[in-house]
Amino acid sequence: MQRSLNIDTTTNELEYVPIDFDDPQALLEHAKKLEGHTFREVLDLGITPDGPAAGKTDYNDASFKGGMGTLIEERYFGYHANSDAHADFADAGVELKTTCYDVKNDGSIRAGERLVLGMIAFDESIERAFDESHMWEKGGNILLIYYKRDKTVDKYDQRIEYVTLFTPPDEDLAIIREDYSTIQEYVMDGRADELSESMTHYLGACTKGATAEKSMRDQTVYAPGKKARGRAWCYKNSYMNVVLNDYIIGQRGSESIIKDSEQLSTHSFEEHVISLIEPFIGMTDREICDKLGLAYTGNKAQWTTIVYHMLGLNTEHAEEFEKANINVRTVRIEQHGRIKESLSLDTFSFIGILDEEWDDAPLHEYFEETRFLFVAFQKEEDGLHLKGATFWNMPRADIDGPLRTCWETTKDVITAGVTITKVSRGDGYRFENNLPKKSDNPVAHVRPHTSKAAYRLENGLTIGNINRDADELPDGRAMTKQSFWLNNDYIYEIVRDI
Repeated sequence: MQRSLNIDTTTNELEYVPIDFDDPQALLEHAKKLEGHTFREVLDLGITPDGPAAGKTDYNDASFKGGMGTLIEERYFGYHANSDAHADFADAGVELKTTCYDVKNDGSIRAGERLVLGMIAFDESIERAFDESHMWEKGGNILLIYYKRDKTVDKYDQRIEYVTLFTPPDEDLAIIREDYSTIQEYVMDGRADELSESMTHYLGACTKGATAEKSMRDQTVYAPGKKARGRAWCYKNSYMNVVLNDYIIGQRGSESIIKDSEQLSTHSFEEHVISLIEPFIGMTDREICDKLGLAYTGNKAQWTTIVYHMLGLNTEHAEEFEKANINVRTVRIEQHGRIKESLSLDTFSFIGILDEEWDDAPLHEYFEETRFLFVAFQKEEDGLHLKGATFWNMPRADIDGPLRTCWETTKDVITAGVTITKVSRGDGYRFENNLPKKSDNPVAHVRPHTSKAAYRLENGLTIGNINRDADELPDGRAMTKQSFWLNNDYIYEIVRDI
């Protein structure tokens, strides 16, 4: 039993009350009183940790590097923030986590960050069973304190909105166990350097350290002398977003593929998904529509609808895919066995890319965090036949190799000034540029994201709809919006064996 300075919610005055830090429910009740209050109000309570460092942390000092979680630990619960591998309230089996959410322009609420649970050890054994692991000790029962991130106010004036105790439900726990085993096996095989968040579903291995170079660590136990970037156990941002919206706010909006956690007792989540698709292999898209009761349109957009209906869903929103940040992509293989179209990604800003570093570049983050479900249809004489499906994430060697080279070349070209050349084409002409082409890189290239060309040239000549279809270059010119694309040959190598 401990005494803590508390807020009397009826009078908004301060009082000392006994708090049983060994009781999860007592911890929750104490933390619940933070809802509706700002961090500045927490500081004004005057609570400080016991011991020689009591009261020494100056949170208003610009040099203070700790986050809001440190503030809550020290100035509301009254204990020194630490990096202990055990849960914050070990006797209660509760880990305390303070995290943020953002409100988007459309009013939707998104978790602001992944939830880091502790470092993945490279210098000690990682052979603990899941239930006995430090990861589960910290991730099994979490006192979650959510605040609204508002960059228009001082960080101490941001407001705490939601407080709850969270334990992953059984249907999530089965997948989290799979993820733990995947990461554990990579480390034990001396392959920690190949880890990425995209290879797992809910539990990730996120990078830790300001830059890749500064965070490199020796794989002391399982691959001595071999370096890997430091990583931590985390619940992925995509998972925390669903936790926030579905379990905390209560705005559940997606259907589940897994109807009963027992479905994962004999095989993995991905094996289960593939098993739902396998009965349709060999059928044409038209035949699948007939079997599923869907009106056939014959357009490519319907293929994604077909995939979700094969999985037993009525919408194109699967809760498990949203938690795991799984992107469903359908591809068409031609009769001769090649793929005609490359895979498009989001557009990028010509000016914005100049301020990026590879570690935090959106292109890098996308492939570091995104897993894909590729579903392949092949054109035959009587229609498009379903050939199969596979889960995939971009290998670390490709992310840090050809993909990074494509991004660096793009940034270098834009920095130096894109060369735009007018080239005759039949009775007309077209404009070409010196951004990376498909022939320049085995993985990715850059080309327009729209079929509508738009340019503002150096001599002031304007072509097309600049406001709609073009993006401004650093030198004041403008050219058709561009995006990164995965090469069609690269995609074919992913799906050819299915």
